[in-house]
Amino acid sequence: MSQKVLLYFMGGICAVFALIVVAYLILSKKMQKKETRYVKQLVEGTKKSSFSLEVFYQKFYIYCSRIPVIKRYALKLRRRLEIINLDDEYLTRKQVAQMMFKALLIVIPVTIVIIIMTKSNYMLMCILLLFEIFFIETLVEGMVDGVDNKLLRQQLDFFAEIRHAYHEYNMVEEAIYEVSQDDEKEVSRQAEKIYEVLISDDPETELEKYYDIAPNSFLKEFAGVSYLTKEFGDRKDKDGASLYLKNLNNITQEMQIEILKRDKLDYVFHSLSIISVLPILFIDAVKNWAVGQFSFTRQFYNGTLGFMIQVFLIITTFICYVLTRKLKDNGSVNTAVNTENPWQAKLYKKKTIKKIVDLFIPKQGTKEYRKIVQLLKDAASKLKMEWLYINRIVIAISSCVISLIILSAAHQMAINYQFTEPTSDYNLLGSMTESQERKAMQTTEKDNYFLKKYQFDNSITQEKLLEDVAQSDQYSSSSEEELEKINERIWGKLQIVQSQYLKWFEVLIALIIMVIAYQAPVWLLIFQKIMRQMDMENEVMQFQTIILMLMKIERVNVEMILEWLERYSNIFKEPISKCVNNYESGPWEALEELKNDISFQQLIRIVESLQAAVEQIPIREAFDELDTERAYHQEKRKESNERMIARKSMIGKVIGFAPMVLLFVAYLIVPLCVIGMTSMTDAFDTMSTMTK
Repeated sequence: MSQKVLLYFMGGICAVFALIVVAYLILSKKMQKKETRYVKQLVEGTKKSSFSLEVFYQKFYIYCSRIPVIKRYALKLRRRLEIINLDDEYLTRKQVAQMMFKALLIVIPVTIVIIIMTKSNYMLMCILLLFEIFFIETLVEGMVDGVDNKLLRQQLDFFAEIRHAYHEYNMVEEAIYEVSQDDEKEVSRQAEKIYEVLISDDPETELEKYYDIAPNSFLKEFAGVSYLTKEFGDRKDKDGASLYLKNLNNITQEMQIEILKRDKLDYVFHSLSIISVLPILFIDAVKNWAVGQFSFTRQFYNGTLGFMIQVFLIITTFICYVLTRKLKDNGSVNTAVNTENPWQAKLYKKKTIKKIVDLFIPKQGTKEYRKIVQLLKDAASKLKMEWLYINRIVIAISSCVISLIILSAAHQMAINYQFTEPTSDYNLLGSMTESQERKAMQTTEKDNYFLKKYQFDNSITQEKLLEDVAQSDQYSSSSEEELEKINERIWGKLQIVQSQYLKWFEVLIALIIMVIAYQAPVWLLIFQKIMRQMDMENEVMQFQTIILMLMKIERVNVEMILEWLERYSNIFKEPISKCVNNYESGPWEALEELKNDISFQQLIRIVESLQAAVEQIPIREAFDELDTERAYHQEKRKESNERMIARKSMIGKVIGFAPMVLLFVAYLIVPLCVIGMTSMTDAFDTMSTMTK
C-alpha cells in the first residue's frame, strides 16, 4: 500500500513540474509580444539586478487590461488618472496597476472568507459576492479620490510658489514655467500644460481644449485668469496690490474651503457604507444564536416568514448602501469624463429592443417628456433618456422574475421544512437532547412516508389517510387515540405541503414589485436632485468669487462673465447655457429669461446686477458690494458648508444604520417576543386542559 502511495506522490510531483514548464513556455512566448517589448523600452535604464516593482507594475497593468472583469475597473481608473497625469503614459499605467494590485490583495482574501463562511447557504454567498462588487467600486473610487485630493493639496503649495516666482519675473508664463520644473509632483504636469497653452499660437483655442481635460475647476480658474492677465496685462488694485496675485489668493481660499469640506465629508461617511452592509454578514449568526438559545424559533427562522424577512433585509441593505454612496458622492467634485459606450447604448442599437424601449419613452413635447428631461438635468445625471428607460425596463423585469423565484424558493423551503425538521413539541426554555432529537427524527421519517405518497394526490381525505395510517406497519400497534393524534399531525403537514404553489395574489405581489422597481430609477434621480439642492448656495458663492476675480480685469464684459459662470456651473448649468446661447439676440432679454428660469434668490440678485451692468453702470460698480463684503461671504460660505455637511451627516446616519436596526428589531427581537408569547400561551392552554 505504501508503494502505491509513493507512486502517486511521484506522479503528482511530475505533473506539477510539467505544469511549471508549460507555464514558463507560455510566459516566455508572451514576453516577446509587442506590448511587453514596449514596457521594456519604457523601463530601459531603470532595470535592476534584483526584483523591480516598476517592471512588475507595468507587466501587471498589461495582464489587468486583458482579463475581462478586471479590465473594466482598470479602464475606469485609467480614464480618471490620465486626466491628472496628462501625457505621462508610464505613470498612468503604474498608478492603475498599483491600485488594482492593492484592491485585489483585499478582494481575493475577502472572497475566500465569504465562500468558507457561507458554503452551506448559497443564497447568502451569492448576495455577499454581489455586494463585494459594490465594495470594489467603493475601493476604486476611494483610491482615485485620494489622488484627486492629493493634487488639490499640491495646488496650495504650487500657487504659493507662483506668487514668489511672479514677484521675481513679473511675467505669468515665466512664473508658471519656473514652478513647473518639479517633475515629482502631479500638479507640475498641469502647470506645464498651462504654460504650453499660454505660449501657443492660438492660446484661446488651446485654453478651451484644456478646460475639457482639467482635473478640477480651480485649475480651470487659474488657467483662465493667467490667460487674461497675459493678454490684457496686470494692473494694481486700489490698495496697490497686484490684481493677478489677488485673484490667485481668491482661488487659494476657494481651494482651502473645498479641501476642508471634502475632509469633513470623508470623515462623516468614512464607515457608513461598511456599516450599512455589515448586517448581511450577521444574518446567519443571529439566526443560529436564536435557534440555539430558543428552540421554539426554529420553525420561524427555517420557514417561509423568516426567509421572506431575510430577503427584505438584504434588499433594504442594498438600497441603503446605494443611497449612502449617492449621498457622499454628491458632496465631491466629479472629475470623471464620460467616454464609455455603456451596455445600454449597445442594447438600444438592436432594432427589436429599440422598438420596445421607444414604446415606453414619452413622446417629445409632452409634459411627461419635459418632466423627465428636467429631472435628469436637475440630478446632473449622465444618463440619456433612452438609457434611463432601458434601466427602468431591465430593473422591472429582473425584479419581477427574481420575486417569482424567491416566492417559489419560499414554497420549496416550507416543503423541505416539513420533510427534514424533527417532529416534536419544543421546550420553551431550551433545546432537545440528542436522544430526543433522534426520536423526533424517527417520527419525521415515518411521517415522510405518507407525505411523499400523497404529496401530489389532491383527492386524499382525512378519513382515507386515517385508514392508511392504521393499516401501515409503522403505526399498526398504536391505540385509536394515538392514531387520531398521528393522523392530525400528518394531515396538518400534508395540507401545508400541498398548499405550497404560486398563488394569484403572489403573482400580483410580483407585479406590484415590478411597478415599484420600474419607478426606482426615477426615485433615485429625485433623491440626487434633493441632495444637489443642498449645494445650491455653495455654487452661487463660487459664482461670486469668479465675478470678484473678473470684474476688475480690463475689457471684461457681461457675456464673458456668463461664459465663465457656465464653465464652472453644475447645478445651474442648463439655464446659464441657455442664456449664453440667447445673449446675441438681446442681452437684457436673455438675462430676464435666465431670471425667470431660476428660483434661487441669491443667483437672481447676481443676474439683476448683470442686467444693470449691460446698459447702465460698469461691471465693477454693479458688483462693488462683493469686494467690500468679501470677508462676510467667506464666513457665510464656511457656515453654509457646515450646515450642508450636518444635514448630509444626519441623513447618512439614518440610512446607514437602518439595516442594522432592522436586523436586530425585525429579525431578532420581534420574532422572539411574538413567538415566545405565542408559545407561552399555547403552553398555558395545554396545562389548563390537562388540569380539567
